[in-house]
Amino acid sequence: MAKKRSGGGLTGTQQAAKFLGVSVLAGAVLAGIALPAAGALGLAAKGTVEGFDEIPSNLKTPPLSQRTKILDSEGGLIATVYSRDRTVVPIEKISPYMQKAIVAIEDGRFYEHGAIDLKGVLRAINRNAQSGGVSEGASTLTQQYVKNVFVEEAGDDPEKVAQATQQTIGRKVRELKFAIQVEEELGKKKILENYLNITFFGQQAYGIEAASQRYFSKHAADLTLGEAAMMAGLVQSPSRYDPINDVEEATKRRNVVLQRMADVKDISQAEADEAKAAPLKLKVKTPKNGCITAVDGAGFFCDYVRKTILSDPVFGKTAEERQKLWNLGGLTVKTTLSPRAQAAANEAAIAKVNKDDPVATSVVQVQPGTGKILSMGQSRPYGLDPKKNETTLNLAVSNRMGGSTYGFQVGSTFKPFTAAAALEKGISPAQSYTTPWKIKVNESTFRDCKGAPAGGSDWEPENELESEAGSWDMTGALSKSINTYFVLLEQQAGLCETAQMAQKLGYARGDGKPLDVTPALTLGSQVSTPLAMASAYAAFANRGLYCTPVAIESIKAANGDKLNVPQTKCTRAMSDRTADTVNQMLKGVVEDGTGQKAGLSDRDNAGKTGTTNDRKDAWFVGYTPNLSTAVWVGDDVGEQKPMHDITIGGQYYDKVCGGCLPGPIWRIAMTGALDAGETPSFTPVSVPRAENPKDKEKEGDEGPNKPGKPNKPRDGKPGDRRPHIPGITFP
Repeated sequence: MAKKRSGGGLTGTQQAAKFLGVSVLAGAVLAGIALPAAGALGLAAKGTVEGFDEIPSNLKTPPLSQRTKILDSEGGLIATVYSRDRTVVPIEKISPYMQKAIVAIEDGRFYEHGAIDLKGVLRAINRNAQSGGVSEGASTLTQQYVKNVFVEEAGDDPEKVAQATQQTIGRKVRELKFAIQVEEELGKKKILENYLNITFFGQQAYGIEAASQRYFSKHAADLTLGEAAMMAGLVQSPSRYDPINDVEEATKRRNVVLQRMADVKDISQAEADEAKAAPLKLKVKTPKNGCITAVDGAGFFCDYVRKTILSDPVFGKTAEERQKLWNLGGLTVKTTLSPRAQAAANEAAIAKVNKDDPVATSVVQVQPGTGKILSMGQSRPYGLDPKKNETTLNLAVSNRMGGSTYGFQVGSTFKPFTAAAALEKGISPAQSYTTPWKIKVNESTFRDCKGAPAGGSDWEPENELESEAGSWDMTGALSKSINTYFVLLEQQAGLCETAQMAQKLGYARGDGKPLDVTPALTLGSQVSTPLAMASAYAAFANRGLYCTPVAIESIKAANGDKLNVPQTKCTRAMSDRTADTVNQMLKGVVEDGTGQKAGLSDRDNAGKTGTTNDRKDAWFVGYTPNLSTAVWVGDDVGEQKPMHDITIGGQYYDKVCGGCLPGPIWRIAMTGALDAGETPSFTPVSVPRAENPKDKEKEGDEGPNKPGKPNKPRDGKPGDRRPHIPGITFP
């Protein structure tokens, strides 16, 4: 029975014998490669290596995984992401001290031998036999490089990594074969460059440039003698000699390298002694990886960019191809994010909703005419620690892109889509309906897109207030958000036509399922996302031309090649006349309707409030000719709760409404994002009005003919002497 150490391992003699066997095999492999006729060596014997001649003659060196930089539209850094923290540099940008140090400690005869150092093998055998253990190996830098290539190619797959590092004769033979090929094709200088760029130096740093930044906050070209020696010493065991965790052990190892450099005459003994006497003098830089490091709350946008690359076929036909591109990294991604708009959206999101509130808010901005996403802000910070109220759930986007499971009901922000469908069908904005505050309609009077009845039950939609009964035209109904009016308008315009208009505007469910074409559609019963709503309203600002949202402007690969990126697709959703009319009508919402608290006083702007049943969701979506912004407020965790008798951002609300919370948030975001010097106007258009009996009643009660009453506009300010002419409203 073989003797073993008390710890269960082989004895020194047994280890030396084992090493001798491997070394003899190495010599045999070399002979087998050089002399194919040497079949008697038994290299293809069963249980060792099969099909040796089938090993590819060229080593397939995979591109090295590197950092990806995500930039804003002005070139500023949003975040750096990587699966391997690595920056590839040419040999000219690596300190000569580093080049000499790594050769001295890892392969002193690197420039004298070929792929296999037979002299080194024999020397190792002798020293290991004398020491009674395996104190010295015989792998050359070239062999180590080949092994690292196999490991790099395996990526983060544990099974592939195990295959790349398994201690079998077959793998050793394959490694040696490739090492010889590499020596022939690359040469010593290139092998050394590749080795220093692929090697792991600990602390998540791959390659000499990333390691130099990690330990000394400097470029690899600037490493001093002592710094280079410490770095070279890490390669053998990055964890054991980690200078951050064990300065004493790292210093000892550095000094071993310095002495070795002196022994091989790379430096003088005096230089080695001086460097040994100096402390390590680390200047550690904490690595910043991932969207969690994004500036100005742009982590959600950063993650949206990542998911775009992982999901869009333009970056690869299969999910595996796209994942490989992302993991490989080395990309410079210039995005559409406006630093000014992002700062404004982030400020707005946290201005009136605290991160630890029971509800959250999402703010997203889109540029009309281009589809460019300019910002994404949330009240809860991007991160992984729920105890700090952090989340990675992007409330602005669909589930596929990292958002909530379904999205959120949009409430009355859907009504402009119904209005647009009606206008496209030729229905006049002066169309009026007289209704009580609650009406009863049968669902069978609505037809779906197959021409079938959209149900058979009675439906009783109602307005928010019982006082909201009377006659309304389209402008007035939008301004005051009259539900009963839009149910009847949808009935006249057509349920299918309304659904189709919404789809032309990019309106989609957050879960990716088709819209339920039911009569309640006009009241915003369907779920969608803030990004979809901001993009839809941008089409109104763009005079009826809808552009799909995009987040990426350009991408450069590590080698400088430009990659294709998703392009916005602009299609006409409605006539420019229809869009211009909707714009004029929605101006009334912010001037004297439900969105007065949101309105901007220095420029043309329009928008719509939205509040769902039980006030579980509150919205304001609005725009100027050059910016569209959607704001959502609601419960983002678990089952949504009504927003009654609730404190948000330190302020108490008996009832949260679209105009009282999302509206002011929208105003902050728009004011911060817009340039005071750029104030484009909507295209003016005459919008017919119906004579409204309710207005006549107000004239009799508060108008010019009422004795003892000052003239008042609708916002309650004195001094309004605007005349009343049927069919015309005055600003």
